[in-house]
Amino acid sequence: MAYITFGGVDFRYGLDDPLIIRNFNLELERGELFTLVGPSGCGKTTVLHMLAGFESPSAGVLQVDARPVRGPQRDRIVIFQEPDSLYPWLTGLENVEFPLRVMGVPRAERRSRAEEALRLVGLHGHGEKHPGHLSGGMKQRIQLARALVLDAPVLLMDEPFAALDAQTRQILQEELVQIAARTQRTILFITHDIQEAIFLADRIGVMTAGPEATLKTIVDVPLPRPRMRGSAAFGLLYEEINQVLSVEVRRVLRREDSLL
Repeated sequence: MAYITFGGVDFRYGLDDPLIIRNFNLELERGELFTLVGPSGCGKTTVLHMLAGFESPSAGVLQVDARPVRGPQRDRIVIFQEPDSLYPWLTGLENVEFPLRVMGVPRAERRSRAEEALRLVGLHGHGEKHPGHLSGGMKQRIQLARALVLDAPVLLMDEPFAALDAQTRQILQEELVQIAARTQRTILFITHDIQEAIFLADRIGVMTAGPEATLKTIVDVPLPRPRMRGSAAFGLLYEEINQVLSVEVRRVLRREDSLL
């Protein structure tokens, strides 16, 4: 049985509103790193928000570990694109500790767990710095460490590296792959970047253009790790996905042209 199941999921904001997502079907295995790509506005983030429990499906089945998703829970942690959720008056270490503090974990234990999480994301020795003294990449590492410290089995990542410079982005992609392998988290990663999707994923889902978007196809990524972005096999897979995605992007552009 799949660990995460979307079965015929529809989503609309209100009873009289048009469908945003129609008949979305996806099964994720425990420990899988799955990336989701699609045209802008197709509903990728809506899919993530439903799994997070921020939104409820209008129809269909959505389950984690055979249990229906009914609101946010600690087994599913979201990491957003911007590090706005960091508290500027707390140090990096204190930000990582914060959810454990809310849960009432004793100080010594939460400090030990937070320091280990910082080591996992390569920030050992930087925990006493406040967010205002950290780079964008370091702030994203703090967010990831805060997610890891809770031992949540599911990480939901909504374009978390999109605002970073290219070099920092590649380094964090490499670190995420290593962390996923060590921790065996199940990860749903939203991105617009095909290269990022291929570098990270075990499988890639391509969504159709909206409205009434759905999952068009799933592409396996059989490339060995570590993956070489400049390899011929990487390039061939890029072209395969790009051709599928380009069809949907053109649908969006034609619709926008018709409205002018």
